[in-house]
Amino acid sequence: MSITIYGRHTSYNVQKVLWLLDDLELGYKHIELGSKPGDTETIEFGKMNPMRKVPVLVDNDKAIWESSTILRYLVSAYGSGAWVTKDAYQRSLYERWMDWAQTIFEPTFVGVFWGYYRTPKEQRDKRAIQSSIDGCIKCLSRLDEQLNDKQYLVGEKLSLADITTGVFLYRLLEIDLNIKLPDQVAGWYRRLQASQGYQRWVMSDFSILYGRLEY
Repeated sequence: MSITIYGRHTSYNVQKVLWLLDDLELGYKHIELGSKPGDTETIEFGKMNPMRKVPVLVDNDKAIWESSTILRYLVSAYGSGAWVTKDAYQRSLYERWMDWAQTIFEPTFVGVFWGYYRTPKEQRDKRAIQSSIDGCIKCLSRLDEQLNDKQYLVGEKLSLADITTGVFLYRLLEIDLNIKLPDQVAGWYRRLQASQGYQRWVMSDFSILYGRLEY
């Protein structure tokens, strides 16, 4: 097994993969890429990912791109125990939250993080930012309902649902907008912080991105 992950560590999509790699206790090489203009536009990188975006995971001679696809691949190829289920319905329990995180939660998070944190102060659209904050609060409320009788989103063990959704919490709390976590979500957040991968990659310094619209 020879695994290489390409991507800048400040990308939350890259962080998802690094988090899982650590929690699966897999050995890997991490190559920082995507923080400089044009560094993913090379012919060599295009052969790995025609979209020329990070993350990209290379397992021996196989290249996999799109963060959620990479996560599913890693669990399928190297997961064990609670990470793995052969039952289609049981898989759907976490995969639906993966889809929800990408299509519902992520756009509202991006509206906050890009609209407020990454946009220079004089260019911010306060009305759009508030709309995104409201959207995030609604998403947190949905998560709170789901977590009412569970330790994690689909049960008592960490799953891909938690990785794709929980990756946003640290930044929402750290960008000084006084966004509060509902009680159940706050407890879930504390449990996520017990993960080695979460501590190492998600709870990392992202101040280099402040007021920076370009990658």
